[in-house]
Amino acid sequence: MTAAAPTTAMDRIGGMAKRILMSEYLILYLCIVMFVGLYLMSPTVATPRNISNLLSNMWPLLVIAVGQTLVLIIAGIDLSQGAVVSLASVVGAAFIAQSAQPIVFSKSPLWGVMLFEDGAILHDSAAGIPVAIIAMLGVGLLIGALNGIAVAFARIPPFMVTLVTSMFVGALAIYLVKTENIIDLPDAFSIIGDDFAIGFDGLEFFSIAMVIAIGISVVAHFLLSRSIFGRWLYGIGHNPRAALVSGVPVKKVIVATYIFSSVCAAAASIIYTARVDQGRPTLGAPLLLDIIAAVVIGGTSLFGGRGKIIWTVFGVVFLVLLGNALSLLNVPFFYVAIVKGSVILLAALLDVVRRRLALQQA
Repeated sequence: MTAAAPTTAMDRIGGMAKRILMSEYLILYLCIVMFVGLYLMSPTVATPRNISNLLSNMWPLLVIAVGQTLVLIIAGIDLSQGAVVSLASVVGAAFIAQSAQPIVFSKSPLWGVMLFEDGAILHDSAAGIPVAIIAMLGVGLLIGALNGIAVAFARIPPFMVTLVTSMFVGALAIYLVKTENIIDLPDAFSIIGDDFAIGFDGLEFFSIAMVIAIGISVVAHFLLSRSIFGRWLYGIGHNPRAALVSGVPVKKVIVATYIFSSVCAAAASIIYTARVDQGRPTLGAPLLLDIIAAVVIGGTSLFGGRGKIIWTVFGVVFLVLLGNALSLLNVPFFYVAIVKGSVILLAALLDVVRRRLALQQA
């Protein structure tokens, strides 16, 4: 028998590099390194006020990213989430605004139907806020169903379907209010976006948004790891034809996944709308880059069949921390977009490298 070649230092380094690249906690390690490095340059990052700000920015983005994670696992993509945020924001506010100015909304299709000079149609009703929230979630459900049906039954590529949906829904949100914001929402609704200090001096870490984000994340984690639906998602992502032959109701699962994605976007819209205290027709416009970045950075594969909710949590933390770092270092806005785009590209490259390493180890 031929003796095995002795292990060299380069082999050991290469093996260690592979283990790091394949580690589920790679992004978490990078978050720790980034936080420590940023602290050395700007200790402000560790102040209670800044940590509260980080958490506040994290929750709604995590809600949307969880929905995108499930879509990417089935080798799809949902580019309409930002538009869903915008339309849901307008629809919800149109039910509960405390006042509306005729000079601003007289040309809006909602004027005289849902918006009046003394307030929205349900501004003085105890059922107003619950109805508004249900309507916002209903917007997500409807748009998600349309996306899923087009992808699953019409077999239109998901990129094209959700891109067109994004354009149409985003334009509809602007048309309904003629580019104006619906302001003066009730305090009982705005409290959803507030943070509360509990137990720590100056650290406002508890919020209704946190409960929503953690709840949705736990449900999604359970679906992926402990349910037959999760196994169906991974099966479709790996090979939809094999999944169909195996008895997986592929079309129904695809529709359900896009519905979940859009409902997550609508849930995030509730948080964002409460936070800005107005129904804004362009509220979700800047979010698309961050949504895709968070999920891909976390490690969910663009090729389908691979992803976990905990990875998405790491990705969201990384992206929020990166944005916070750039802000604390006073980096100009256009450089922020360049940096985020570069990070997405590197994350996509990492996904390709991981796939090749996995095939070599198989």
